[in-house]
Amino acid sequence: MSRGRGEPTRASQALGGHDDDPGLAELGLRKGEAVRFRRRDTERWKPATVKRREKDGSVGLHDDQGAARSIPIELVEVRASGPRGAKTWEPLSARAARTEQLRLL
Repeated sequence: MSRGRGEPTRASQALGGHDDDPGLAELGLRKGEAVRFRRRDTERWKPATVKRREKDGSVGLHDDQGAARSIPIELVEVRASGPRGAKTWEPLSARAARTEQLRLL
């Protein structure tokens, strides 16, 4: 039986039913999620939107001006909720490590 357009794939069903990029799901990200990045410690954080996982392991983003960027995981932060529910930013590497640990259980 063939799959119709718009139906989730087996890989996406195994990752919780999201029809996102499996590479993004490994990091705990979804397509369209708001993130921020900076290339150097001296730069300001720049807002961006997640688009895909690149072949080299980095994250493909679109910044607020529409430019496509390929940013290493270590330079990206993701919006998260703090221990008391406040909105905060979390390093993507920390989220990815936690996501990886959850899959081991």
